[in-house]
Amino acid sequence: MAASRHANSYMVTASVDYIDFSQPVNLGEIVMLKSQVNRVFTTSLEIGVEVFSENLLTGERKHTTSAYVTFVAIDEYTRKPRPVPPLILRLRKRSAAGAKLRNAGEIRLAHRQKEKG
Repeated sequence: MAASRHANSYMVTASVDYIDFSQPVNLGEIVMLKSQVNRVFTTSLEIGVEVFSENLLTGERKHTTSAYVTFVAIDEYTRKPRPVPPLILRLRKRSAAGAKLRNAGEIRLAHRQKEKG
């Protein structure tokens, strides 16, 4: 939703960085997602997503995982990538700097090399 609202466009998922669960989501808990636009590129944008679970009976809420998801804006008629409006940065400079590194592939490459171990 954050991607579609920012771009006012249909979006397709281009990539999802690794997802590691630091806490399990237990049976009967509800899942909540918090997202924000970290950086905008020409036709794509990166969304930071935090996932929380909440026990409905106790109200206990815990952070379960985070991920970075890249979406591409798609023209409604041609079904081809279309430009995305620029992001006006206020307090998100740190998120934007991290997104720039991830887009350059440095962090993704390091993670893939770590997996191959």
